[in-house]
Amino acid sequence: MIMIITTTNEIPGSPPYTILGMVEGSVVFSRHLGKDILAALKSLIGGELKGYTQLLEESRKRAMQRMIAQAQAMEADAILCVRYSTSSIMATSSEVLCYGTAVSFR
Repeated sequence: MIMIITTTNEIPGSPPYTILGMVEGSVVFSRHLGKDILAALKSLIGGELKGYTQLLEESRKRAMQRMIAQAQAMEADAILCVRYSTSSIMATSSEVLCYGTAVSFR
């Protein structure tokens, strides 16, 4: 069965489910000095900071993969109410957290 992942509280038309608990995945990433210098220069003229965009996309992807792995270990069929959160750890590093509620249709 494919893992269903949704930001909603319910899946319309789904069978009754049992809540297994919260699942989460996180990644702490550090910015690269070279990217910081290029970003500072780019901020002078404006525009997207593509290096940071790619870093955040990869961090969100890894955090979600870790959350899914935790849900699979619990034998979940779906993850409801999925959310992302970010926080600063130090001046040069941040955390991306992905979390939700694991449920089983069995």
